[in-house]
Amino acid sequence: MTKHYSSFSSFYPFYLSQHQNTHCRRLHFFGSLTGLLIAFYGVFAAMYTLLLLAMVVGYAFAWAGHFFFENNKPATFRYPLYSYCGDWVMFKDVICGKIKC
Repeated sequence: MTKHYSSFSSFYPFYLSQHQNTHCRRLHFFGSLTGLLIAFYGVFAAMYTLLLLAMVVGYAFAWAGHFFFENNKPATFRYPLYSYCGDWVMFKDVICGKIKC
């Protein structure tokens, strides 16, 4: 049975519990950063098909972290919107030094 989260703030601790492995977090960070750079390039170069590539690259690295290091199922499959937000909050938390990567 899937737990229902009524807010992102109640979901985020669960999200972090699914990202305890350092390699998994590093792959998430690298995938998010690479996806962001591809997306920016796609917008500035008016190559909008690169936006799709940006998402594929970002998720590919993140899911590899789950399947090969964390050994769990990505939260994206059950909580797509909260999980997407969690990726970016964790990205920010790594940059700010709140989470070790």
